[in-house]
Amino acid sequence: MLVAEDDGTLRRSLVELLRLEADLTVVSEVPDGMQAIAEAMVVRPDVLLMDIEMPRKNGIDATREIRSKLPDAQVVILTKFGDDENVFSAIKAGAVGYVLKDAGLDAIAGAVRAAKSGEGFLSPALVSRVMNEFSRLSKSALHNRQLFTELSRREVEVLECLAAGMKNAAIADKLCLSEKTVKSHVGAILRKLHVNDRVEAGLLAQKSGIAPT
Repeated sequence: MLVAEDDGTLRRSLVELLRLEADLTVVSEVPDGMQAIAEAMVVRPDVLLMDIEMPRKNGIDATREIRSKLPDAQVVILTKFGDDENVFSAIKAGAVGYVLKDAGLDAIAGAVRAAKSGEGFLSPALVSRVMNEFSRLSKSALHNRQLFTELSRREVEVLECLAAGMKNAAIADKLCLSEKTVKSHVGAILRKLHVNDRVEAGLLAQKSGIAPT
């Protein structure tokens, strides 16, 4: 495993303690996200234990880049930040574990072992919040899919153009329609999706996967 932590004292203490675990091997330690990326390319660890707030490149951005280059390397976020934004940003970046620094060595080592086995790990204090957020997102996605089923094929085509930021004239030219017809389709789309304007409609289409982001 590779440990990325900018606090030198904490990093060295953590490495010493992890090396006492018979089934864990720390192959490298680095103080920032840029070095984490570079070192990961060299040592190719099974698991990276990654802090979030580090100089040069934060742990979430480093995780995203490492996962894109080394998809088999698993990342466990180790941080003092337990807020929703950091948790979900880390998950979206590809981290499979998220453990708080005050969780204790057993929890940290357990998170590393789980990641090596291809399993996720989340600090108990964060589980309910994550489950609630996923439930909310699932309900929102279902609601959006139901809204989109009300659109005609042509309205979906117009919506895709809206999501791409196209104006009515450009949409009309692309779809071989009159601007008046495009305007009519846009009005129908706004009503059916219950949104206030074309920008909001385009963003909803992107978030729901009906159009590229």
